[in-house]
Amino acid sequence: MTTPKELFASVAQYDPNALPVEAAQDIVRQWAMPRGANTPSERVSLHDALGRVLAEDVISPIDVPAFDNSAMDGYAFAATAVTAVTGGGATVELPVAGTAFAGRPFVATSGGRECVRIMTGALMPPGCDTVVPQEQVTREGDTIRFAVTGIRAGQNRRLAGEDLAKGKPALTAGRIVRASDLGLLASLGIGEVAVRKRLVVAFFSTGDELRSIGETLSAGSVYDSNRYTLFAMLRRLGVDTLDLGIVRDDRASLETALRHATHSADIVISSGGVSVGDADFTRGLLNSLGEVAFWKIAMRPGRPLAFGRLWSGERAGAGSSALFFGLPGNPVAVMATFYFIVREALLAMSGAQRQALTALRARAAEPMKKRAGRTEFQRGIATREADGGWRVVTTGPQGSGVLSSMSEANCFIVLEHARGDIDAGDDVEIVPFDGLI
Repeated sequence: MTTPKELFASVAQYDPNALPVEAAQDIVRQWAMPRGANTPSERVSLHDALGRVLAEDVISPIDVPAFDNSAMDGYAFAATAVTAVTGGGATVELPVAGTAFAGRPFVATSGGRECVRIMTGALMPPGCDTVVPQEQVTREGDTIRFAVTGIRAGQNRRLAGEDLAKGKPALTAGRIVRASDLGLLASLGIGEVAVRKRLVVAFFSTGDELRSIGETLSAGSVYDSNRYTLFAMLRRLGVDTLDLGIVRDDRASLETALRHATHSADIVISSGGVSVGDADFTRGLLNSLGEVAFWKIAMRPGRPLAFGRLWSGERAGAGSSALFFGLPGNPVAVMATFYFIVREALLAMSGAQRQALTALRARAAEPMKKRAGRTEFQRGIATREADGGWRVVTTGPQGSGVLSSMSEANCFIVLEHARGDIDAGDDVEIVPFDGLI
């Protein structure tokens, strides 16, 4: 097995103390591999499949649609018959032989010089291959008249298997099941699917100053918000969570929490306790339980961030293992590092197909201060302009402890590593909050 050092050393710009964001993402991507073909799966009903990761391809047992049918309300006829009837004229008159409804087909064979009134989704009558929309038809009694110009053989007819052919994959392994997928599966008569067992993620906050909701705040203490933010972000990704609460700032408490988490989970996430002032015993402890690839990244907010692998045994390499992310303590930094560093690892280990965050181009509506040499994720408010483009302003002060800025914002403004100050009118990249998994 390739060691972490061998993997990480192969990454361009490797500097364990100040990695560019792209290099950190590359390291995490190499180490956060799917749990493998032996990962347990389970079969669940469609009602329980939303947000789960498919463990195998879903093969269509039928053609969709299952039969040739009409794409709209109108009149079905044989296209060759129209030419014969008109003799090259501009209009055609056809008698109406009957009506075909969805679920109640017209089963008699239509003669060459007649038509059938047909509704959307109804089985195409025998002998008919074309549908003229009812809006293009004049009907008098049991006879219709319409212009031949523009009529094409086969128009407005949906062929059997046109959407999905029997025996072909309807959905592929690794897909995260969406609401539209449930409808597709139901249309195939499939009531349950095989999905991967949920990833287990243990998380906790560190800090003697932290208090849980319901406790009384003393001088210098604050309520722990990070665990609730992490819980929400993890829940949206469809993983099972193990909340280990607040861990005090001492080696014994942290070691106990890490060993328990590593034994019980696939990924361990902590918040706080990895900044320069806190790292003396933390660094030694993490290195004794595993191996840490990096401690800092060139990112704002989120510079202090530890990543590596932990082992549940008495030494590195012994017992079960889990990936470890030591996130900063500041609330905004927790959210930024989660979405741009942690999220992809969780999806990959869940066996899900890679899903890049949605990025859009927007016009900066104000100047933005930016220091070259780090990637910055500023909080922004994006709006549509009259021409359909996007404009964005910041939420104001961008301190990593200003949690209200995340509630006010609707996007991240992503300012690249090498970029300097932004002038009003410059193009910037934004990542909308809507749609974040």
